[in-house]
Amino acid sequence: MPRRRKPPRPGALADLPPLRIASQIAALQGLYYAAALVLMLFSALVAGTGFSPDLVFGWEAIRGDTTQGWLGAFVWVLDGGLCMAVAIIVLIGRSKLVPDFALTMHSVHLVVTSLYTGRVPRNTMWWGAMAVSSAICVALAVWGSRYRELKPISFGGGGGGGAGAAAGDGVAQNGAAGGDEEAGLGLSRGRGRGRGRDGEGGYEMVGMDHERRDS
Repeated sequence: MPRRRKPPRPGALADLPPLRIASQIAALQGLYYAAALVLMLFSALVAGTGFSPDLVFGWEAIRGDTTQGWLGAFVWVLDGGLCMAVAIIVLIGRSKLVPDFALTMHSVHLVVTSLYTGRVPRNTMWWGAMAVSSAICVALAVWGSRYRELKPISFGGGGGGGAGAAAGDGVAQNGAAGGDEEAGLGLSRGRGRGRGRDGEGGYEMVGMDHERRDS
């Protein structure tokens, strides 16, 4: 017998159309490089060094034996860990899809960097920065997405509830007043023998044993 395929987990990428997945990946990747460009340019201006595309698409500058290398690693962690976590929460917003998009984004950056430099990154600092960036991105994005998913939904019924409660109190008061009036009418009508509350004949409990003995 052929083996049964394992059903996909709820919220997996298979639940989304391919075009939407591609557009979301492209949007995240564009934001990733846009934030990296701004942060690298700012750090270069503050440090008084020249800016070049190698800071964004290369890996040679990310090294552990220079201050600029540590600064570049911190910028990548800030970009991929914090900025992209916020972007994933806003654009994706589903905790089960966060690891897929976060790891895909960093994998695409690895491919782009390898194609730009012509070889796979060899600096341990670069790999460490990417690993820390991925871990922070996944942790923060999962936490933020779950917070949004578990946030209670308000339907705006606060004012209506107060008005309904006030109306209910009014109805209860009117009902109590009407009951008192009916009770008073019942007492006045019930004084005459043979007349009930509805104006018809009333009934009275009589001891049957005593009547039989008298007869």
